[in-house]
Amino acid sequence: MANILVVDDELGIRELLFEILNDEGHAVELAENAAQARALRASQQPDLVLLDIWMPDTDGVTLLKEWAAAGQLTMQVIMMSGHATIDTAVEATRIGAMAFLEKPITLQKLLQAVEQGLDRALARPVAGLNGTALRLDAGLELAAEVSPVAGPQPIQSFDLDVPLREARDAFEKAYFEFHLSQESGSMTRVAEKTGLERTHLYRKLKQLGVDLSRTKRAGT
Repeated sequence: MANILVVDDELGIRELLFEILNDEGHAVELAENAAQARALRASQQPDLVLLDIWMPDTDGVTLLKEWAAAGQLTMQVIMMSGHATIDTAVEATRIGAMAFLEKPITLQKLLQAVEQGLDRALARPVAGLNGTALRLDAGLELAAEVSPVAGPQPIQSFDLDVPLREARDAFEKAYFEFHLSQESGSMTRVAEKTGLERTHLYRKLKQLGVDLSRTKRAGT
């Protein structure tokens, strides 16, 4: 799970990005202007920032310059805009932004950019257990040994002495809970695996009474 800050003056976009990234298991903070973004960046230390360019108080490129000049560009930044020119995008990347997303942002491009940004974030120095700097680079993987679970695994059983609708719902609930657990609560990956459109999947899980918060905790 990563800490992600979304900065956009449009409420609908903030809410949409929050829903998508939260479904992916990330901790998401929202800011509607540069003033809130400054405060949240200082208090939350995000791993990644999704930053809109056109905002009423201070535009995103100016805020990016501010962070860079103050040595506060310690996180990955992805710029967003529906009206920016190529020159603006080039300037943002020159200052330090890692990517630029054009609105309306597709789900695939958003998740791909976020994944790339978080991969880069893992390559920055972090404090080791002994206080020294530890760098996680691409190709270097720190893993803990996990002992295999001993004994037989539980087998899911179903009550067949019920109406077909109830039996089908029980099976579907167990089916989706299994895949949510396997995919660490990622709605996007479960949708791909089960062949359902993401919005349809979300409605289906609500209908079946699947506890999404519990499946996310189980996957973390």
